[in-house]
Amino acid sequence: MTILWNQLVQIDRTIPSNKSDFTIRDNEKRSRMLIDVAIPGDRNVIKKEAEKILKYKELTIKLQRMWNVKTRVIPVIIGANGTISKSFRKYVSVISGNHDVKEL
Repeated sequence: MTILWNQLVQIDRTIPSNKSDFTIRDNEKRSRMLIDVAIPGDRNVIKKEAEKILKYKELTIKLQRMWNVKTRVIPVIIGANGTISKSFRKYVSVISGNHDVKEL
């Protein structure tokens, strides 16, 4: 397993969202996790989570087709006063290895 920080993801063409905050590459499981972190105002937690998932949708599809790997976007969004979304724990459990990328 390799953790890359602030690195461009290698694909055959240029797309605008090609660099997540963290990329976890697991060659044994043939999976990639693109982790993006944000701390918005408390009202915008759900909105920001959806934005992060949509932002990396094209990159996710390209990685899956090009490298034949399961790819997952993990938005880590914590509001300025500590507000989290209902799906936050699910995303964190994927990072910690309690779930497989394919399960979500």
